[in-house]
Amino acid sequence: MTRTILEVHALQTVPPSCLNRDDTGTPKSAVYGGVRRARVSSQAWKRATRRSFHDVLDPGELGVRTRKVAELLAERIVRLDGSIEQAQAWALAAETIQTATGSKIETPKRAAKDKQGPPPAPESKYLMFLSAHQLDGLAELAVKAHGVGADHFKDKGVKDLAKRLANSRHSVDIALFGRMVADGADINVDAAAQVAHAISVHRVDNESDYYTAVDDYKNRETDDLGAGMIGTVEFNSATLYRYAAVDVDLLRRNLGKGLRDDEPLTQPVRRAAETFVECFLTSLPTGKINTFGNHTLPEAVVIKIRSTRPVSFVGAFEEPCRTDPGIGGHMRQACAVLADYIPEIEEAYGLRQEVPTWILRVGKNTEALAPLGEQRTLQQLITEIGAEVAQRQDGA
Repeated sequence: MTRTILEVHALQTVPPSCLNRDDTGTPKSAVYGGVRRARVSSQAWKRATRRSFHDVLDPGELGVRTRKVAELLAERIVRLDGSIEQAQAWALAAETIQTATGSKIETPKRAAKDKQGPPPAPESKYLMFLSAHQLDGLAELAVKAHGVGADHFKDKGVKDLAKRLANSRHSVDIALFGRMVADGADINVDAAAQVAHAISVHRVDNESDYYTAVDDYKNRETDDLGAGMIGTVEFNSATLYRYAAVDVDLLRRNLGKGLRDDEPLTQPVRRAAETFVECFLTSLPTGKINTFGNHTLPEAVVIKIRSTRPVSFVGAFEEPCRTDPGIGGHMRQACAVLADYIPEIEEAYGLRQEVPTWILRVGKNTEALAPLGEQRTLQQLITEIGAEVAQRQDGA
């Protein structure tokens, strides 16, 4: 069966930084090829990508993932009907979400013990991911239920409608990254995008920065001369291999007809694919960003659209790159290794036929990748990928 798989491969150099740390504050790492590598988790980069969607798309095309979903829905209920008081809106929202998702929405136990102050809004037991469009639909359902009575949500027709509202016309971020509802598996959404943990193409040893902070108000004549604060922060620097794959066919099924009735059926999936490519490449996890200011972009990008299964090229770096004064740093060696590896593995597995390939590269260190595909700027690349995705879906 012919498929449409969008692959994004990127090499990105990151200077001293701590993009993604563990519970001890240490930059995350992994052993690959027998040596320790710098690692940035897929969750960290997916979060950064999803946050970047807000710079590209209208908020109405996106979703919100929160435990405070009842509070969020209650705000919409009150906007639709100002006569509904806050406590009533919370109760309506909780009942509506429970009907739509099967999840219990209750007052947090930690807050229930606190007798002081106004009662808090009920919350879900876990993060709930709903689109703005779905929340709007559920708010309208809740307003209609107001004053009807407690039995309203027991009606089978109302239950079915609530589930349909929560499980149709998904936002771009839900369609790409999926949704799991533990108490309502029938409204789960399988993620169309897969994002690998980014790892360095070379061995990495974490370092520690000892720092001091000066007390600006200290009297040098009467106070001690020591620092106002001292501490350490761990960091590393790395050339990372980043990889993501999008099942465009699943993305189209997740999106359905989209949120706009006045556009072609291919437009929602095209816009989602273009947005993912742009935001995945330009986003950056923000761990310790104020400390290190490590604002870099990928220097080398290879994008392919396949008709078979996705293929990661991380195997090119199973043997870690090593610096050599005669050949330059890690980026040049990584590009050279990747340029050899890609045609070899595709030739061996018969994957080279009619695979559109685009290259975005910066600087002489990436020259080895030039023969692999059409060289484009980011905006050219996004436009051409979108056109290819739309053309394939139009003929589906």
